[in-house]
Amino acid sequence: MSPARRRQTASAARGRFIVLTGLSGAGKSQAMRALEDLGYFCVDNLPTTLIPTLANLAVRAGDIEKVAIVVDVREKGFLSQFPRVFRRVRAAAGLKPTLIFLEASHTALVRRFSETRRPHPLARDRSVSEGIAEERHKLNAIRAMADLIIDTSNLTVHELRDIFMQMSRDGRKRADMVVNLVSFGYKNGVPVDADLVFDVRCLPNPHFVDSLRNLTGRDAAVVRYMRKHDETQDFLDKLTSFLKFALPQYVKEGKSYLTVAVGCTGGQHRSVMIAEALKKSLRGVKSVRLRVKHRDS
Repeated sequence: MSPARRRQTASAARGRFIVLTGLSGAGKSQAMRALEDLGYFCVDNLPTTLIPTLANLAVRAGDIEKVAIVVDVREKGFLSQFPRVFRRVRAAAGLKPTLIFLEASHTALVRRFSETRRPHPLARDRSVSEGIAEERHKLNAIRAMADLIIDTSNLTVHELRDIFMQMSRDGRKRADMVVNLVSFGYKNGVPVDADLVFDVRCLPNPHFVDSLRNLTGRDAAVVRYMRKHDETQDFLDKLTSFLKFALPQYVKEGKSYLTVAVGCTGGQHRSVMIAEALKKSLRGVKSVRLRVKHRDS
């Protein structure tokens, strides 16, 4: 998709109430996830007859500023009821409904259904190809009503997400990725939600210094002890360098949360000190919000 087309896409979709529809397999689930990241209240597979009710609630509820729904052929009444229902929503006062239609080439859709091994909703007892052809024909009238048509044939999942990331009504960028820096002790197990795990048991251990044993990695004496060893600073420099490269890649990937776990034997000294140091050394990374949690200290 050209830059000009993307600008048109972002401009056309700045309504508070987005109705997302289109061909099965065209990427509606990925588009919905991107809209959720933009702060939209999202409802998937809403019955067509309930669209005016939700639209009315969106107008009247002051705490729901942006709403997005997905409606498609999974619902039996969709094809016959949607045109009339959506015209009614368009006529409602105080609402800016935007109808977005996702489609893709026949070849691309057949490939996607083959990769996911899911049956087409209109072809339970027939070939996927037949279901796609029937759905495309039946959706022609609804496609003609769309404010915006996006062909996803040649878009990757990430490119499709990027397009919808631009569709915030007020033009703000998506929220920063939250990076949780979690210190832990291996004796209590690795955090189950860890995305990246770093083992700092190779560093000098304050546990074996009597005056430091009952302190933690947040205490100045422990920090001084660890930093007087060159290997601690070398380790921290290399880990910081890696994360300064990697974190922007995760942001680009579209992740909203990332857990970086730092572990030592007991989770009291080394892992705590390194996690706190990382919070300072990574402070300048763009589009990232840092949090520190010490699980075992």
